[in-house]
Amino acid sequence: MAKTYNLAVKTKNAKNKETQKMKIAISAESTIDMPKELLEKYDIHTVAFTILLGDKLALDGEITPTEIFDFVGKTKILPKTSAVNEEQYKEHFANLKKDYDAVLHFSLSSEMSSAYSNAVKASEHFENIHVFDTRSLSTGIALQAIYAKKLVDQGLEFNKIIEKMNEIIPHTQASFVLKKLDYLYKGGRCSSLAYFGANLLGLKPQIIVKDGSMKSHHKYRGTMQKVVADYCRDTLAEFNNPDTDVAFITYSSATDEMIAEAETALKNAGFKTIYKTLAGATASL
Repeated sequence: MAKTYNLAVKTKNAKNKETQKMKIAISAESTIDMPKELLEKYDIHTVAFTILLGDKLALDGEITPTEIFDFVGKTKILPKTSAVNEEQYKEHFANLKKDYDAVLHFSLSSEMSSAYSNAVKASEHFENIHVFDTRSLSTGIALQAIYAKKLVDQGLEFNKIIEKMNEIIPHTQASFVLKKLDYLYKGGRCSSLAYFGANLLGLKPQIIVKDGSMKSHHKYRGTMQKVVADYCRDTLAEFNNPDTDVAFITYSSATDEMIAEAETALKNAGFKTIYKTLAGATASL
């Protein structure tokens, strides 16, 4: 059973002022890529994207990246993702409002999906639901949701949390490095020139999330072990006084050595809590 977080807000009745407790839920789509134990730890409620594998439907979170890769390898068909629609959000929010007075929902970047727009439309049927355009993806969204949960725990009012998160969101950093561009190319997210050029030259690109969209940044060569080391070095070097409270290492396919390389780099940079998580099906596509 999810915990509730209490905020003290001042309300006025006909006789006097009294303090009431406002229970605030933290919500996100399955694209937050947090495992069940972390969702429970931070009391984050999710609603799932749908994955279409040929004629089979699956919910994001119920299918692993390995299953996705196996399906593509056997069928040569790239699975499709379907964003949460307005009616699904209405049901999700209605269920939360049974137990909570307010909801803070963190949605996949509006530049990448219709999820944000659908969530906003659904939220208009309720009071005290705010939908954030995270301008991010995967565990970049998780960082924002965790921060919001801490603000709830600190006792900030609903509107104050919204103000604070609007300041924080533009500073969230999310990026990843790819061995190949196959899935971005098949999904129409990179050009033929970039795809064939990268393959010809053996380039492994870093993709950053900037202004809510995925953009190519550094390009690397060599083994993936070396690429991960270079990627971590370059990424951390570009930060100016980062918040070192929490960081995520999120992967769809990586060796133990690669994960350890990234973890060591983050520890050396002073990060206190480092979570290692498996990317969901939506992020893997």
